[in-house]
Amino acid sequence: MLFDYATYKVIWWCFVGVLLIGFALTDGFDFGVGMSLPFLGKNDAERRVIINTIGPTWEGNQTWFIAAGGCLFAAWPLVYAAAFSGFYIALMLCLFALFFRPVGFDYRSKIADPRWRNAWDWGLFTGGFVPPLIFGVAFGNLLQGVPFAYDDTMRMSYSGDFFGLLNPFGLLAGVLSVAMLAMHGATFLHQKTEGDIARRARSLAIWAAALTMLLFSAAGVWVATGIAGYRIDTMPDVNSAFMPVAKTVLQARGAWLDNYTRYPLTQAFPVAAIAGAALVMLLSARRHTVSAFLASGLSVASIILTAGAAMFPFIMPSSLAPGSSLTAWDAVASHKSLGVMFWVVVVMLPIIVLYTSWVYRVVRGKVTLEHIRDNEHTAY
Repeated sequence: MLFDYATYKVIWWCFVGVLLIGFALTDGFDFGVGMSLPFLGKNDAERRVIINTIGPTWEGNQTWFIAAGGCLFAAWPLVYAAAFSGFYIALMLCLFALFFRPVGFDYRSKIADPRWRNAWDWGLFTGGFVPPLIFGVAFGNLLQGVPFAYDDTMRMSYSGDFFGLLNPFGLLAGVLSVAMLAMHGATFLHQKTEGDIARRARSLAIWAAALTMLLFSAAGVWVATGIAGYRIDTMPDVNSAFMPVAKTVLQARGAWLDNYTRYPLTQAFPVAAIAGAALVMLLSARRHTVSAFLASGLSVASIILTAGAAMFPFIMPSSLAPGSSLTAWDAVASHKSLGVMFWVVVVMLPIIVLYTSWVYRVVRGKVTLEHIRDNEHTAY
């Protein structure tokens, strides 16, 4: 093997993080555009302009989502099993909401009936709004701990329910997720459209960025002062294979800030998150569209990195039995599996980045009302 077991465990934490950030940066603006569709488009032609800004690329962007799910299954099988058991209803709602996207894109413009098209517009809104909300709620609950436990034979029990996920902090994290992707989608629309649509997108970007800053700051204060974090007290050698129940975990207020004290460079993540959103407001106001979009991406990535840095090495903490918490040290596949999959990712990830970059180069430029009129029967 190229690396020892402990190093592979850290590498796979980073791989999954990269894939989640890639998903948020690419499919994230698709979600943002979808949730803004009924509000920024005032008539059918304008809504078709908005849809066609993401029409050529949204399917490719979902590659990141599929890759992240595959890596979660392959690298962290215990997390995959626990998450899909505990969050089953929430994940099914997310999946059902995502169904509206391919059907909505393909069938919306097939019939020139305002009622038909309006119904699919709200379907695309649902497909853009519900998944970010659920992902945010899920992350909010991870920071608080999930009510599951393993017994001595590693059988898992889960004592929560769907409505238990809808607690105040979970909902705050959900709204933050919606706000930051609304900001990301609006900055994308601002630089891909012109005229009234671009003006409305610019206004939405500014307001969504302000809301993102406010909610992110509130969540940070809440995590620091109102939520008990987790820290590992004792565990076997990280370079060995061991079951989650072999360690002991303590809960303590402010424990999620431990890594920021231990690794001071991580403090750059929350600073960059706030700075990125502030730059979105400034650059959007000055109509620097591409720079505003890049600043939005910086803010989105930094918000995810802030949560990841706080939680490391925890992946799925247990509020029911802290010692059952799943971490990067004990929830992973075998040493050989991680080593083989490492080379798969090293080969495939650059290919994904390259073909994604090529696609965006091909479809660069603005989508206009004239484009829709000239492509009445071929555009979405």
